[in-house]
Amino acid sequence: QVQLVESGGGLVQAGGSLRLSCAASGGAASTRAMGWFRRAPGQVREFVAAINWKGEITEYADSVKGRFTISRDNAKNTVFLLMNSLKPEDTAVYSCAARPFHTSRSVISYSDWGQGTQVTVSS
Repeated sequence: QVQLVESGGGLVQAGGSLRLSCAASGGAASTRAMGWFRRAPGQVREFVAAINWKGEITEYADSVKGRFTISRDNAKNTVFLLMNSLKPEDTAVYSCAARPFHTSRSVISYSDWGQGTQVTVSS
């Protein structure tokens, strides 16, 4: 089991940037692929980005491709989501999640979840 704690959310103006962090702990943290998901008001949770356990492979939702960057620092067991050119439609609770080794876009394939951090983008 991996424990995940997100941070870095907040209120930003459209066009601004924000970097989210997800600190992972537990013995299996270094072998986990990590994903970022978001739930906007009135919407279901959706995939945002994922990175495999070595940081070699990344995936992005089409809606954020070119604007968001996922990365990880395995020495610190931390995953980041750099969000640039933020839009009001990016407003959501962002959660990080963990699964073994390989990336996935499927919410149900992730076993461990953080509590989420609120990102609000004003126009």
